[in-house]
Amino acid sequence: MKIQNAVFEKSFGTAAQLEPSTLPEICFCGRSNVGKSSLINKLLGRKSLARVSSKPGKTVTINFYRVGELRLVDLPGYGYAKVPFAEKSRWSELMESYFTTGRRIRHVFQLVDMRHPATPFDLSMLAFLRSVDIPYTVVLTKADKLNRTETADRLTRIREELGDLADGTEILPFSVQNADSVEALREIIDRSTDFC
Repeated sequence: MKIQNAVFEKSFGTAAQLEPSTLPEICFCGRSNVGKSSLINKLLGRKSLARVSSKPGKTVTINFYRVGELRLVDLPGYGYAKVPFAEKSRWSELMESYFTTGRRIRHVFQLVDMRHPATPFDLSMLAFLRSVDIPYTVVLTKADKLNRTETADRLTRIREELGDLADGTEILPFSVQNADSVEALREIIDRSTDFC
C-alpha cells in the first residue's frame, strides 16, 4: 500500500448518495469513539486526513479515502445511545445499502476497544460479515492503555466473547504509539488486495 498519495475523496450520508464501487475497498467498522479515524490517520502516516473527535457519534457519513488503486472506507460508528431514532434509522439504511449492493469490499477491520468486552453491536456486525462471507480482522484499539498482564488477559477473553466468530480470525492489539501494529495492518491490506 503506497500511503504517500492518500487523499480524501468523498463522503456520503444517505444510501441514495452512494456511488458505484470502482476500486477494491478496505473498511473500518466499530462503535462510536473506538478510534477508527485515528487508526486511518496512523495507517496513512497523516495527522488529520480523517477527522478525529473526542465526542462519540461524530462520524455520521461513510468517508472514502483513495490510496493508489484502492479505497479505505471509514464507516460511521454505531451504538451511541444519545443519537435520535431518525438518525439511527438513517445509519441503518446507509450501512445496509453499503454492504448489500455488490461493492468490491475486500476486507473489514472490526475495531473493538481493548479495555472493554465486545458489545452486542460488535458481535452482530461480525456475525453479519461472516454470513455474507466478507473477510475481517478484529483490531483491539487503545492497547496502550493496558499493561502486559491486562493485555494478555483481554486477548484470552476476547476469543471467549467472540466464540465461533473468532475461528480463523486474526485478532490484533493496536496502539497509535506502536509501529509494529501499524505494519501488521498494512500487510493485511496488501494481502487482501494482491489479486484485485
